[in-house]
Amino acid sequence: MDGNSIELLLVSDHNLSNFASVFKGIAGGRFTVMMAPLDQVVPTLHQAHPLGRHAMVWTMPERVSSGFQQARAFGTVEAQLVLEEVDRFADSIRTAATSLHTIYLPLWQIDPAERYGNHELHADHGVHALLMRMNLRLCERVSDLSNVHVMHGQRWTQKAGPGAWSQRLWFMTKTPFSNEVYQAAAKDLLALADAARGHRVKLIVLDLDDTLWGGIVGDDGWENLRLGGHDALGESFVTFQRTLRSLKDRGILLAIASKNDHRVALEAINNHPEMVLKEGDFVAMRINWQDKAGNIADMVNELNIGLSSVLFVDDNPVERARVKAFLPDVMVPDWPANKLLYDQFIRTLPGLDTGVLSAEDTIRTRLYAEERARERSKSDTSDVNTWMRSLEMRVEAGPVSEADHVRVHQLFGKTNQFNLTTRRLSDTELRTLRAHPDHAVWSFRVSDRFGDAGLTGVLGMDLSHPHVAVISDMILSCRVMGRMVEETILHVAHDIAKKAGRSTLVVNYHPTSKNRPILEFLERSGLERSSEHQFTWDVAKDLPCPDTLHLMIPHTTR
Repeated sequence: MDGNSIELLLVSDHNLSNFASVFKGIAGGRFTVMMAPLDQVVPTLHQAHPLGRHAMVWTMPERVSSGFQQARAFGTVEAQLVLEEVDRFADSIRTAATSLHTIYLPLWQIDPAERYGNHELHADHGVHALLMRMNLRLCERVSDLSNVHVMHGQRWTQKAGPGAWSQRLWFMTKTPFSNEVYQAAAKDLLALADAARGHRVKLIVLDLDDTLWGGIVGDDGWENLRLGGHDALGESFVTFQRTLRSLKDRGILLAIASKNDHRVALEAINNHPEMVLKEGDFVAMRINWQDKAGNIADMVNELNIGLSSVLFVDDNPVERARVKAFLPDVMVPDWPANKLLYDQFIRTLPGLDTGVLSAEDTIRTRLYAEERARERSKSDTSDVNTWMRSLEMRVEAGPVSEADHVRVHQLFGKTNQFNLTTRRLSDTELRTLRAHPDHAVWSFRVSDRFGDAGLTGVLGMDLSHPHVAVISDMILSCRVMGRMVEETILHVAHDIAKKAGRSTLVVNYHPTSKNRPILEFLERSGLERSSEHQFTWDVAKDLPCPDTLHLMIPHTTR
């Protein structure tokens, strides 16, 4: 939705006017914020909502459950009756999730300073224990809905400190929290919304000295680095590396930008017995004495990753300032001076949550290593077509299966460059589209002699018009762009349109700040340009499959 503000509906049983003001100030013009009628939570959730609308549903536990209100007033209540009230509220959330694009759902809180005696955490009748059970029950009841994001509101009140709760504001305006709470909540909401729109960290670029290990390897020698052992600082670096490796295993790429002697640095990486990360864990390295900003730009270009998806980690504030100045889209946090805090700090950064894992996520570093091997093979020949034939590429296409659903949903959410519309379908919306009799949703898997790139392409077609087939979605991972897979997707779209008896194939391009690559492809594809952003093709004319690859469709091979 680049270039268009997102509709955000605030649904609450308490006054969120202050939160709305804070959020609009932080988010700028990216969101159009609307307020549902106060204390009309359930009726609002049961309404039909316009396509693409997001909602934040922020409620107080005593307003959702009369049983919890009674317990909070030191009354006696059966926990099961309270949980049944939670179930009814969760059912309303589930109903709303069928029409809302995304729901953000803060967990319930009461002021932790409230005391309920020695038994406040008793499993059967403790008030704080009951609230924990309510929150756990709510999480369980919505856990299968990919477009419902439960938010950890306690983090916000912890950040705000003792002034988080305001009885004065509550009695005056029915506003329970201070603006410090709303600022923390707004930042969390913005980070979640960005992640849902594909703005996640895809690459972490790391310094070496005093960042991945303690000490200067060129001066101290790798044997004397502070890494592991019976040493608090050394242990902290090992813990930090383990977290980075876990992020890598979840699909986030790692790279190195270090001012060092290449041979000396690699010797430390490969030989130090306490190194958790080894050479093969990094998709790119620039270990030299050149400018780090230039090295990062070079690696990003090589990996075909947007600068806004890059996180730069360096202990040196001068290097951080240089990268901030020359690569403003790169995320450059003010790294803590205390080296013992590295692991704790990185866990607080937004954009590192990869969501539901697909098979491609777990092997992403290997996929990029295979890509480097392909590029090296390209230098062996000056003819592009000869090179592509030497890859022995295979493209397998077919309707999206249930096994492919998670990965296809990821591509809708993450892909920005080769994406016809960059619309972000929710899990429910994608399932509805797949089941619609007048729509076709196909996936494309790409492999070659170097390895399997996995499911990297999506084609969506609207066949509701009796004479026209419209390509509603065309998505391709940047890893396989420029290898005639784009042309293959068009060929399959033509084939689908022809078999459906349609006479015209139409492609409507929706420009965003990042998807110009697909426009450039359409301009050179041979399709007829009928307007600035529309391309057409007479289905009676052939649209051949590239002869540099093998296309496999169930029951047929081309």
